[in-house]
Amino acid sequence: MSIFKQFTAALARLIGLDANKTGHAEKLVSALGGLCGILAVAYLARALHGEQAAVLIVASMGASAVLLFAVPHGPLSQPWPVLGGHLVSGAIGVACAQHIPDSLIAGAVAVALAIAAMHYLRCIHPPGGATALTAVIGGDSIHSLGYGYLLTPVLLNTVVILLIAVVFNFAFPWRRYPTALAKYLSARSTQPATGSGMETTPLARGHLETALKTLNKTLDISEEDLEEIYRLAYKNQQSSHLRPEDVSLGRYYSNDSHDTRWQIRHVVDMPVAESPDDLLIYKVVAGSERRSSGTVSRAEFARWARHEVFLNENSWQRAEAPPTSAPPG
Repeated sequence: MSIFKQFTAALARLIGLDANKTGHAEKLVSALGGLCGILAVAYLARALHGEQAAVLIVASMGASAVLLFAVPHGPLSQPWPVLGGHLVSGAIGVACAQHIPDSLIAGAVAVALAIAAMHYLRCIHPPGGATALTAVIGGDSIHSLGYGYLLTPVLLNTVVILLIAVVFNFAFPWRRYPTALAKYLSARSTQPATGSGMETTPLARGHLETALKTLNKTLDISEEDLEEIYRLAYKNQQSSHLRPEDVSLGRYYSNDSHDTRWQIRHVVDMPVAESPDDLLIYKVVAGSERRSSGTVSRAEFARWARHEVFLNENSWQRAEAPPTSAPPG
């Protein structure tokens, strides 16, 4: 790579200019969604509060439209952050407008308190700051509403744009909103994974870039952060599994899965040698496929197992240290 390309790549990373992996169709769909959402909100605001108030309210909802239609699966775009963020911020903005005479100070305090409140209530939604600020600097038409500002236009406009986001994005299977709905529909149409589900080698950056292109979604996270998350997750995954030499005859092991694949396996036969390629025989004593048995290599069994367990009365518990004797079968 030339010095110029290295410099431009470093500059792009410094200013946060990531390559957009979404296709043209996805970009156009995002824009069309924003058009539908803001048209509905703008007409509603103008009908209820007049031309000037409509402009101010749309400024807040326009920011929400970017998140709802360009990044519908982002954490800041989900229904509770959108609804809670606008309502909480709006309430704080009205309170500051009524109790702080200086509008400049009131606006700054309103935004600051809105940020803190959204943090604690787990509803961080950046456009909420604009909603709080509008309550302070929105003029007489907004001030005259008092706390009624929360019901209309804030609540009414927020509900409208949320409903449009659900309906509009539902037409596109890869964009279904909210995220919980997308995951639920995806789970119903996808068969559960089989096997150990373990990766034998870490992914390269090129694999992540290809996956992002295939996903065709705008994610609220940089490629560098995604790569770091994967690296840490893979490191944790590797360290949470046993080594082949840790597997012993007569002991019980769990894959610690939190779905239907959970099992407890009992090692019933294995050679004295400790080669990872040695085959062992196990019996499933609890969980899925109970009473079945299988033969795998010691290395493969170690990749499946998360930790050793023992039976304490009627409960399987993790063995922090190997028990002195195997529990009765």
